[in-house]
Amino acid sequence: MARVAMVTGGTRGIGRAITARLKDDGFEVAAGYNSDDEAANASARELGVIVVKGNVGEFEDCRRAVDEVQERLGPIDVLVNNAGITRDSMLHRMSKEQWNEVIFVNLASIFNMTRQVIDGMRERSYGRIINITSINGQKGQIGQTNYSAAKAGAIGFTKALAQETANKGITVNAVAPGYTDTDMVRAVPEQVMERIVAAIPVGRLGRAEEIAACVSFLAREDASFITGACLTVNGGQYMP
Repeated sequence: MARVAMVTGGTRGIGRAITARLKDDGFEVAAGYNSDDEAANASARELGVIVVKGNVGEFEDCRRAVDEVQERLGPIDVLVNNAGITRDSMLHRMSKEQWNEVIFVNLASIFNMTRQVIDGMRERSYGRIINITSINGQKGQIGQTNYSAAKAGAIGFTKALAQETANKGITVNAVAPGYTDTDMVRAVPEQVMERIVAAIPVGRLGRAEEIAACVSFLAREDASFITGACLTVNGGQYMP
């Protein structure tokens, strides 16, 4: 029987690439999303996955979404916490709402989702939890104190939970993408894009499929000796 994977924010950008790769790897996949019904329906149709709508920043919404996935596909073996947003602003101009929204969606969501699946993984002595963080959670970024704090928090969560679950057959790892060719990155002004690419030693943006390949590796059964790790995938732009 195929193992079951769930990817939050799994119908667009990096998340969609992860959903597609895990499906190709033979998983039964559920892709979570919040608002873009058109992208979700396209993912369901084109990738042959199920899609589940909900707000990962809300604990009860996560409970409902996980229950739906497990009723339709079975127990979740692989959880990819990928959902994320930006609400950029210099701190001296940042509103409480901008701070809270990013923290809830990018960081609290990792607890909200993982809490729903961790008991089952412990009972079955098997699980793969993979948290998508960011280069800016490692090095910081002007105008992103909220986003950088949330993504740095995801790394800390990863390392702590990895220690809690290491003897339960559950691995917990993170992937930290650099600047990747997605809609969000393509929306920046041309002159800003030129500066971004100039700072990347390999001379280009990353591809979503390259991030998905890292997730695919960590999701494998034979990746069982890797836990508490953060794979840095940024073309050499930052080397922690």
